[in-house]
Amino acid sequence: MKIYKLSMVFITMCASLLFVQCSDDDDNVLGLQTCNDGIQNGTETGVDCGGSCEPCAEETSIDFSGTFMQEDIMGRPGINTVFSGTDEVKNNFNSTTVTNRADFTSIFENTLETYHDVYAESLGLDPEDVNYVPNILGLDATTFATVLSQFDALQVAPNAQTTYFDSSTGVALTGRNIDDDVIDISLILMFGGGDINNLNFDGTNGLPLLISDSVGFGDRQVGDFPYLETPN
Repeated sequence: MKIYKLSMVFITMCASLLFVQCSDDDDNVLGLQTCNDGIQNGTETGVDCGGSCEPCAEETSIDFSGTFMQEDIMGRPGINTVFSGTDEVKNNFNSTTVTNRADFTSIFENTLETYHDVYAESLGLDPEDVNYVPNILGLDATTFATVLSQFDALQVAPNAQTTYFDSSTGVALTGRNIDDDVIDISLILMFGGGDINNLNFDGTNGLPLLISDSVGFGDRQVGDFPYLETPN
């Protein structure tokens, strides 16, 4: 009888330990993820789904019902924001298709010339003495404004060099590489003048620095896609 009682006690203790261990797994005390434990843990985005588990039901069907509003168009970053001048023009530009933007050319050209007038006045110069001159692509104010307003889409040259601008070849606007400094190039086209080796508004001779945002490639690209650095 004593042997029998001891055996029952031993079996009971083992069963208790087994029960406690199972309970620990379910509560994820050990930090383990299972896809059928009835709780959200590990990489799961829902209870026992998402992440390394099967997709959650809501992840497999996207609801496109309702009314959507287009917020911004910018095939070339910053163009609409910089050249529209007013929120009304910016919103109208956003809601107009690329092929129907001829009305914006004169607005963009006037804004471009106004920027030069403002900088001239800030330097105590006559605005007539500081005008936009054909840029490094040979585009005068009207042509440049036309390109910006009516072709605010990123062109792609499938059988040619892909670059936003390559100073060594002069090839431009045939697409963009991840390391192309689009903002600096846009500023150079706006304020730099026609000589890539002797740019205007480069921060020397008492002139402001208008041809760069002073953000280097290492400050805006880290690692793999999506090429963003950890926020400060």
